[in-house]
Amino acid sequence: MRSRFVLGWMLSAFILAIFIPLLATENVLIISVAMQLVFYVALPVLLFSYHFKKRGVKLRQVVFFRGTARWLLPIFGLTVLMLALSMSLYWMTLRAIMPITPTVVNFALTPQPLPKALWYLVATGFILAIIAPIAEEFVFRGLILNRLMAAFGFWNGLGLSSLLFAIFHINFFGAFLFAVVASLLYLKTGNLLVPILLHIANNLVAVYQSFINPTFPQWLMVTSISDLYTKSVPNFIVLIGSLALLLFVIERLAQGLENKIEEYRIFWK
Repeated sequence: MRSRFVLGWMLSAFILAIFIPLLATENVLIISVAMQLVFYVALPVLLFSYHFKKRGVKLRQVVFFRGTARWLLPIFGLTVLMLALSMSLYWMTLRAIMPITPTVVNFALTPQPLPKALWYLVATGFILAIIAPIAEEFVFRGLILNRLMAAFGFWNGLGLSSLLFAIFHINFFGAFLFAVVASLLYLKTGNLLVPILLHIANNLVAVYQSFINPTFPQWLMVTSISDLYTKSVPNFIVLIGSLALLLFVIERLAQGLENKIEEYRIFWK
């Protein structure tokens, strides 16, 4: 207990030692990157160092390459499926709120200028696309999912952990379904690397969309208010089709999983 207490104070002092001079510089971009690194690196490392040591768990027990290669093609397919669902959900959300808050819709459809500093775009893109997925999978699937399943059972724990994950994301429904799939992949393989790769693939697409603002596929992308109405049919078809297919994938991944779950209770106690 004493060592953890000292370690906590050392980390706090380290963070303050970094942020005090950063705040003095008044460089918003540097401060932003530093905050992201603290949130996605320093805090998760401290949290998992404690839990790994407490339970005598080695990193190689929860993250390993063995058997991962056969999941690469399914990960690619799931990434495309989640992208299609997200795009159609985006259309549905904007279409639904258009009569209520047209100002919000206009803002959402207006491309926002990015900072001109290349180093900032590279650093932020790397953090969001690579570091953030690793940190979030360790926290939400490696820790929160297991603890909630231990307390509330398989499906209730999976649902609650997915709900917590979705709360921290703008695309709430899409993030919830993503979390369910990521959770099932982890529980099925016992390997955090599989959902990490899925998460990285999805975040790479999201970063690309945010930074590049692509218009492909033209028949599905909503870039103006008129698109909300003229592209209703293709978006509705993609929404129903991708949702049905994703639910089918979830059902297949979950088959027989509840009976095998005892094998992966590394963090449950």
